[in-house]
Amino acid sequence: MPWFVKIEEGIVDKPTFDQNVSAHKAYVQELIAKGHKAKTGYWGQRGGGMMLFEASSMDEAEAIVALDPLVENGCVNYKLYEWKIVVE
Repeated sequence: MPWFVKIEEGIVDKPTFDQNVSAHKAYVQELIAKGHKAKTGYWGQRGGGMMLFEASSMDEAEAIVALDPLVENGCVNYKLYEWKIVVE
């Protein structure tokens, strides 16, 4: 299954962002349970992060990202890429 990367930038204040982090983490746990091998994290310098996951297609990846609570609640701007792995 192809890998996808959501690169995100926070666009709300930290208290608003933090209110949505637990829902985001729970969502990623759901993705893991469904077999998407999701991982999420943030940059060492505050203000953004990324989520890696497997999906069957770009359409499915877009649907997955659209349901992320950080996206649903307008906390981030993001770009979504299919990641072509060269070496594992």
